[in-house]
Amino acid sequence: MLSDAQLYDRLSPFISDNKRALFERIAQDRTNHITVVMEDIYQPHNASAVVRTCDLVGVQNIHIIENRNKYTMNPDVTLGSSKWTDMHRYREHPDNSLACIERLKKEGYRIVATTPRADSVTPEDIPLNEPLAFCFGTELTGLSDVMMKHADIHLRIPMYGFTESYNISVSAALTLYTVMERLRASEIQWRLTAQQLIELKLSWARKVVQSAELLEARIRREADSESANVRSRDDQ
Repeated sequence: MLSDAQLYDRLSPFISDNKRALFERIAQDRTNHITVVMEDIYQPHNASAVVRTCDLVGVQNIHIIENRNKYTMNPDVTLGSSKWTDMHRYREHPDNSLACIERLKKEGYRIVATTPRADSVTPEDIPLNEPLAFCFGTELTGLSDVMMKHADIHLRIPMYGFTESYNISVSAALTLYTVMERLRASEIQWRLTAQQLIELKLSWARKVVQSAELLEARIRREADSESANVRSRDDQ
């Protein structure tokens, strides 16, 4: 049985040198310590801009809640970033928001509700020692009552103008950039583990190798055959 590391090694020759170098460099800056939740975002431009920001700052996982609005992306905005991030959709539950919250809390995340009405916590001073899920709501009404009720932290981005709030894509960019820069300057263990790094690079390899599924099946068959031959020789 091939391990993920062994399988990645065998797929690597089918990936260009440039792409493999990118995988090695970029994977080192990915994190699961921070994740993003988008609830009922209905404007493709904003939804796509958030995905692009996640890719650029190193946030690997994005959770998408579709209670009333279907999530759609604009490829002219994402510029391929959706290919390199992992999206988890919630659209088949009686309450998709609650299903998302329960999953994230089970995985150890604290739920952070972004709202212009929060009292004091900002991206500059929110505690980062525990995994955080930053939640962003619809452009008009913000996060749902369910999300606000179950949030562990309410966060605001300081504003000094006449309008009430930032655009959602701007809110996400400001929040995630600030938090990720703070993490990188800290001693918090925010990077992926060795096993998570291999799993991530393997998932990327499967996206760029031509006919990856068929090739992987062949590699596994060959590995099984090699193992069987070794066992046969040992038994003789």
